[in-house]
Amino acid sequence: MIDAAALDATPRAPRYDPSVPMAFQLDDLVRLKKAHPCGGTDWVVFRLGADIGLRCGTCGHRVLVPRRDLERRVVRLLRPGDAETHA
Repeated sequence: MIDAAALDATPRAPRYDPSVPMAFQLDDLVRLKKAHPCGGTDWVVFRLGADIGLRCGTCGHRVLVPRRDLERRVVRLLRPGDAETHA
C-alpha cells in the first residue's frame, strides 16, 4: 500500500509557468532533464541575460541557452549562488 503522506513529502520539479520568470543568480547549481554527452546533468550559471551561460559541472564545457528553454529544462535548483559576492 502507498502512503499518501510519503507522496506529499517527495520533492517535485517546479512547474514551468511562462508568465513568471525563474530568478537565476550567478553561481547557481542547477540540474537539467537531459544529460550532457559527457554524462553530467549538473550545470553552473556563469552568465545572466536573455541567454543564460552554463558551465558543465563534469567537463567544464560552456554553452549559452535561451532563458525560455532553460526554464523548461530545469529539474531543480541544487545550490543557490551567493548574490552578495556579485552585487
